[in-house]
Amino acid sequence: MKNRSFVVPVSSACVASSAASSFSRSVWRKLVLGAAAAVLALGSASAFAWSQHGTAYTSRGTYNGARYGSCGGGSCSHAGGVAGPYGGFASNTGTVTRNAPGQFSNSGTATGRYGNSVQHAGDTSCAGGSCSHTGTLTGQDGKTATTSGDVTKTAPGQYSSSGSITGSNGNTLDHSASTHCAGSTCSRSGTMTGSDGASVYHSGTATRVEPGVVTTSTSVSGTHSNTVTTSGTVVTSGVVATGGTTVVVAPKPVVYVPPPPPPVVYVAPKPVVVAPPVAYVPPPVVYAPPPAAYVAPRVVYVAPAPRPAVWVPGHWVGRVWVPAHWA
Repeated sequence: MKNRSFVVPVSSACVASSAASSFSRSVWRKLVLGAAAAVLALGSASAFAWSQHGTAYTSRGTYNGARYGSCGGGSCSHAGGVAGPYGGFASNTGTVTRNAPGQFSNSGTATGRYGNSVQHAGDTSCAGGSCSHTGTLTGQDGKTATTSGDVTKTAPGQYSSSGSITGSNGNTLDHSASTHCAGSTCSRSGTMTGSDGASVYHSGTATRVEPGVVTTSTSVSGTHSNTVTTSGTVVTSGVVATGGTTVVVAPKPVVYVPPPPPPVVYVAPKPVVVAPPVAYVPPPVVYAPPPAAYVAPRVVYVAPAPRPAVWVPGHWVGRVWVPAHWA
């Protein structure tokens, strides 16, 4: 049973870290605590290595991930990545170091598909069946988020955890979970609640199918009833000290099968309708000058030579219409 209790925290760290590289910053805390638990369980182990591969099924397509980690000299390092259905790729690397009995520190980098990166670091302290963690996440723009959390062993095979993440804008995400281990299987369920009251529910299992091999499955339901399911396998190798007995576990090869390319859907172009040109013909203008009435004066005089008559069309003077006339 001691061997089983050792393998499960390693798988928990793998699943949490793989999901963090493509979906949520909140699972970095689980990675750190899981990795710290793995280092603590190693005790005096001289060398240890593990590999993991898994698949996430979402409404936007299938994501495939693979990870590798090794431990030695009081330190564990890991590296891995996730490939999306359309060629996107995200990666993460990190290290957990045992500084003193029950004292651990971690640091690493997560890089997204567009090259943006987040630096993460933290410290973990374990004593009396409980581990506490604090950490920071810093983006390329200098903005920082802080994390804190606790994991407590409440009974044999029973664990509870709680914590929070506060973003650079002051919004806080609270999370809590419980884990139950019996036989060769550990089951976990939890809730994450944002500052707006919306919650996300997650659950999962890790089962030891044979020495050095653990299968995992998880399910996450969002606030809009969207569900993401994942499945994977963790393979360990190396020399592990378990209760005074040295167990040598041979590694199994991890074969990565790339996802099939998305189907090509042909969409026929819409017909282009060209409307015939519209010729504008202005209506004919009919101009009829008003008749001119002329009354000769009674006074007879000799006038100077008359000037040529000029026809003035009708026009407006301010708001007064002046009819057409001779001038």
